Amino acid sequence: MKIAVTYENGNVFQHFGKTESFKVYEVEDNQVVSSEVISSGGVGHEALAGLLANQDVDVLICGGIGEGAQAALAEAGVELCSGAQGDVDEAVAAYLKGELVSTGVNCDHHHGEEHSCGDHEEGHSCGGGCGSCSGCASAQPPITGRNAGKICKAHYRGTFNDGTQFDSSYDRGEPLQFICGAGQMIRGFDAAVADMEVGQKVKVHLMPEEAYGMPDPSAIITLEIAQLPGAEELKVGEQVYLTSQNGQSFPVKVTEKDDTMITFDANHEMAGKELNFEIELVEVK
Repeated sequence: MKIAVTYENGNVFQHFGKTESFKVYEVEDNQVVSSEVISSGGVGHEALAGLLANQDVDVLICGGIGEGAQAALAEAGVELCSGAQGDVDEAVAAYLKGELVSTGVNCDHHHGEEHSCGDHEEGHSCGGGCGSCSGCASAQPPITGRNAGKICKAHYRGTFNDGTQFDSSYDRGEPLQFICGAGQMIRGFDAAVADMEVGQKVKVHLMPEEAYGMPDPSAIITLEIAQLPGAEELKVGEQVYLTSQNGQSFPVKVTEKDDTMITFDANHEMAGKELNFEIELVEVK
């Protein structure tokens, strides 16, 4: 069996039709035996169903998805499990344990406990800061170097300036696979790998502009609770997903709440942070 997950920087990408890559898992006897990251090839929405079918994918795990894409997946014989969030490996593990429940077509925003709210008001920012989104990457010069455009596998360890580790492929026992310069990684990571040789190890210090950007004040969204059915049950600190007017889901965190108003922060949780990476290039093809 093959399971595909919409993929961005190790997490479940939240808009199926705009995903730039999938992490595809080969499963035998309910255990993952291998995985790889593949590009979506620039196609979107219903056309992605054909791409997955051509890869012999049996199950798709994703965040948000529309009705047309769901119908295309059904026609292609691909089982859908939507509404997932967080780490892609953990999402697959939860699916294999029978703990991941699909929310189906989820045009409204939602969160882990399946509360549901309506679309937020037009005019609010949906960007959530720059992060590593392809829209921001397109406004910058393309990544160049010997590995640009090639499929790379790299081990890495990420730490904050105080030495606290926030991520490590070494701990997972599997290098990360990505297309260098395709916007699948934060820009500073891509730039570091672009000219590395296989077997080389480097240490890089990234300023926020090279990582997840600076916090964007316009990504703070305050709404009346009455506008959002289900919002009365949310708690400060909880992560949820909002849906923009064009149907794209994006993660936010509840930062303030009173009897009538609720405030969400759509900035990436690492926005404004300096990051350090130890990178080891394992393979280029």
